[in-house]
Amino acid sequence: MVIHQIKVLQSVASTLAGGGRGVSGTPFPSQPIKPLKLYEFEGSPFCRRVREVFTLLNLDVEIYPCPKGGKKYRQIVKEKGGKLQFPFLIDENTGDQLYESEQIVHHLFKYYGKTGKTPAKYKHYAKIPVAEFAGTLLNMARGVWVDKKIINRAAPNQLLELWSFEASPYSRIVRAELSELEIPYILHNVPKERWQDQGPAILRLKPGKYVPLAGGKREKMLPEMQGRMQVPYLVDPNTGVKLFESAKIVKYLKKQYGKA
Repeated sequence: MVIHQIKVLQSVASTLAGGGRGVSGTPFPSQPIKPLKLYEFEGSPFCRRVREVFTLLNLDVEIYPCPKGGKKYRQIVKEKGGKLQFPFLIDENTGDQLYESEQIVHHLFKYYGKTGKTPAKYKHYAKIPVAEFAGTLLNMARGVWVDKKIINRAAPNQLLELWSFEASPYSRIVRAELSELEIPYILHNVPKERWQDQGPAILRLKPGKYVPLAGGKREKMLPEMQGRMQVPYLVDPNTGVKLFESAKIVKYLKKQYGKA
């Protein structure tokens, strides 16, 4: 438990390095008909940029982890795109396959943003992602390399499902574990939709029983989350397991999928 709390503190530091990006999102997203597919790995600064925009636009996405040394999905990226570079987005709604985080960000705003235009603060990224690199280092580069014990293990038959938002320190710990174990999953973004949502689950700015914004995505997701707006929340359709709490989720993933 002490080790897990250290991970939490490191993950909090990584969140702070991001300057608040990846916390809030629109309550009324333009979710595509066909699922977006993102090949990436948790510790990549460039992938983090893309995930932050997924959170801002409140989009769900299928994640196919491609950590360094991984064998399952990196080759798919090479076959489809011609090179090993991440992130790599496949959008079957538009027919696009994109490398380069900046191009992916423009694509997401164009097709799934409210105005179809990229906001000024997202139009140009620094060539060297200093803040994102700092976040990766503060988080001890978790999610960068594959867990070599499971290198030849087959992927689960069905995609796991994770409710999360990018800047959640506890969710970051779980995403890193999924990345290192090369476990593909559906990422359900549930960012903060208004000021009343801000703060940890037990210390929100608006005290009392939590009531989601009427008609917002969080309200629609509550039944699937057992009526609790708390992240991370993991559902494994392969085993029927449903879990809150990052420590419990990581323990489960290691036991179920981390065996040699």
